[in-house]
Amino acid sequence: MFSPEWWHWLVLGLALTMAELAVPAFFVVWFGIAAAAVGLVLLAAPELALSTQLLLWTAFSAALVWIWFRHLRPRTMTAVGTSAATVAGEVGVLVADITPDSRGQVRFQKPILGADAWEAYADTAIAAGERVRVVAVEGSYVKVEKAK
Repeated sequence: MFSPEWWHWLVLGLALTMAELAVPAFFVVWFGIAAAAVGLVLLAAPELALSTQLLLWTAFSAALVWIWFRHLRPRTMTAVGTSAATVAGEVGVLVADITPDSRGQVRFQKPILGADAWEAYADTAIAAGERVRVVAVEGSYVKVEKAK
């Protein structure tokens, strides 16, 4: 019966990792890393049966996917897709002056609804450089007031 060599697993790992370029879901890469890990284990213990190798690959893959979804992926998510109601209260810095007759621009430290800079307006005049708080999101503009 055929039993893959250590380098077979490394080639499979490389192929799966490169397949991530064609499937931009950032999911296939974990199977590739797991295959490379099995190749390294097989290099240290070359007598492992095929069933043990497949079980190791499955276990490594499941562990890496779990680590990705549980610990790493939440840190990379942005606020894209959040509702406008959750944006109220966010604080940013005004980049351009706002008067009741003209709009300005506010920049946020982290992206809000997918952008870190928004066109803004206010009921009162606010100078550039002031910290402002979002009161509401109206279309592609945010209504702001001076942060307290």
